[in-house]
Amino acid sequence: MKYKKLKKTIALLVSCVLVFSVLAGCGKDSGSTDTNGNLTKVTLNEVAHSIFYAPMYVAIEKGYFAEEGIDLTLVTGFGADKTMTALLTGEADIGFMGSEASIYTYIGGASDKIINFAQLTQRAGNFVVAREPIDNFTFDMMVGKDVIGGRAGGMPQMVFEFILKKNGICPQTDVNIDQGIDFGLTAAAFSSGQGDFSVEFEPHATALELKGDGFVVASLGENSGFIPYTAFSAKASYIEANEDVIMGFTRALQKGMDFVNSNTPADIATAIKGQFPETDDEALKMIVTRYYEQGTWKKDLIFTEDAFTLMLNILEEAGAITQRVPYEELVITRFAEAVLK
Repeated sequence: MKYKKLKKTIALLVSCVLVFSVLAGCGKDSGSTDTNGNLTKVTLNEVAHSIFYAPMYVAIEKGYFAEEGIDLTLVTGFGADKTMTALLTGEADIGFMGSEASIYTYIGGASDKIINFAQLTQRAGNFVVAREPIDNFTFDMMVGKDVIGGRAGGMPQMVFEFILKKNGICPQTDVNIDQGIDFGLTAAAFSSGQGDFSVEFEPHATALELKGDGFVVASLGENSGFIPYTAFSAKASYIEANEDVIMGFTRALQKGMDFVNSNTPADIATAIKGQFPETDDEALKMIVTRYYEQGTWKKDLIFTEDAFTLMLNILEEAGAITQRVPYEELVITRFAEAVLK
């Protein structure tokens, strides 16, 4: 099964954490968070550093976390497996990644469940890039073509396959999908001549356009519908011991969400510029506009049961799971609901 390697990695990680916990009884003590003056130190590990997550960066740049008494340290994990590792081992207090990782970890037998407490994005954040402009692109144009895809078992690839199936296309037999290129190197591979199409996140999709090496012809976010693509999570023990921190963290996120839903793409781009100093101002505005116009961000942070069920359906259809996990085991909404009152 193509997801065996990822699931084996998760299972091995969970086993190591369980053994380590028994022998050492350590990792970061969830009840002994350090403080800096009146601010509580919180380490957040994000799966990637992407404009796709603009509301979170607005909250950082606007000082909303500090307003809530949080001294936030942001670390980029560069992959859900690495972000989950940081969370399970106590290197991070909160993780930001696709919620499928919490499902894999739960099935793997983690004793301290990873609980999703706030959903950020509601659409996929990647785009189909072609070698030439295509005004009326349809997914059947990919049949028989070479496509640079994503990691097996990751949400980008599973959503892509989900869309292909919706269009009557078998990902395994009708399209030649290359899943062997590391995340972050796919755009370079496409620029060098590999593939007829590539599935790219920003800023790589816009960078390919600006160089004339590729053209965005479709949004996976628009074609997949609403999907709980990314969420914030923490160990059940950390949440229990630090409810005030989780509440303040969620309140800061909601302020960021309110900002992106009440301001223009240009205003959002200006607000998050400090997080992306290497990105040209015009390119940054283009990327934010693309995400803004497809309705990427929710208005609230509530991770609904319908959204979780859709996630399970996608995972099951992709062959990534063989058992379904109860919603109430891995999702809580009381913090996201409370900040709306």
